[in-house]
Amino acid sequence: MSAALHHVALETPRARVDDCVAFFGLLGFAPVEVPDTLRGESVWVERGGQQIHLLLADDAAVPPRAHVAVVCPDYEATLERLRAAGFEPAIRREHWGSPRCFVDDPAGHRVEVMSFPPPRAA
Repeated sequence: MSAALHHVALETPRARVDDCVAFFGLLGFAPVEVPDTLRGESVWVERGGQQIHLLLADDAAVPPRAHVAVVCPDYEATLERLRAAGFEPAIRREHWGSPRCFVDDPAGHRVEVMSFPPPRAA
């Protein structure tokens, strides 16, 4: 049986959730329906079957180094969209030849954006 990552859950201040949905929209994620049992507790966005669950919190502390990594094959166009929306990506060193950067979403979550992922382990 093979496992696959389905979603990442990020505690998000209620006041910033709409801004975060718009931010992840810049990375190609779109809102999806939340099950009735979770309405009012979270907002979900999805791209290619992978989701980010924004868990609504009144007081959310964001770890300074923890992050979500998103592969954006249209990397340069993604950077342009981010900059046009007022975000300033911090370009990082390429570890496996892929252009990459870090950018904070409106709630302060650190997001790594990369052109392509590291090679799969053999």
